[in-house]
Amino acid sequence: MTMTRAVSNGQPWSDRAVALSLGLNRAVERLCALLLAVLIVDIWVGIFGRYVFELPVTWAEELARYLMIWAALLAVSCGVARREHVAVTALLHLVPIGTRRWISVGIDVLAFAFFAFLGYFGIGMTQQGASQFATIFDMTMTIPFAAVPVSSALVCVQLLLTGLRDFDIAGRPAALLGAAR
Repeated sequence: MTMTRAVSNGQPWSDRAVALSLGLNRAVERLCALLLAVLIVDIWVGIFGRYVFELPVTWAEELARYLMIWAALLAVSCGVARREHVAVTALLHLVPIGTRRWISVGIDVLAFAFFAFLGYFGIGMTQQGASQFATIFDMTMTIPFAAVPVSSALVCVQLLLTGLRDFDIAGRPAALLGAAR
């Protein structure tokens, strides 16, 4: 999904939603790439420490766990922004286009409700993490637990933005669909 058009004040709200979604997604993708790069270095440090230098690096496994959790949960919003998340669409193609549009809206509403629910209760989980400590780092679990509400909020934002984009694009003539995506 590449879009290089600049957004002006005269463009429809869906084009602004596309630009905002792309910018947010680009930032999250870069953060995920950074987290994965640090994860790779961390795992290699753990491997070399254990098998080459025969000195166990006790913090490497725990850091890898937290990096992987953050990267995986943040990547969910990237999948939503690109509409590449897991979906069963076998029967959806049998439904008329007008009905398919509203079914997609319904699915987005259900997904939004789920992630809003997850984010709301994730805030409470994160607050409770302030009284729990990581085994090796001697830090509270607030930062690892914060991955749930942060990623849920990002997914909700991306669902809104991509929903606006898709709902508007579905109403445009077929000739404009290639330019809009």
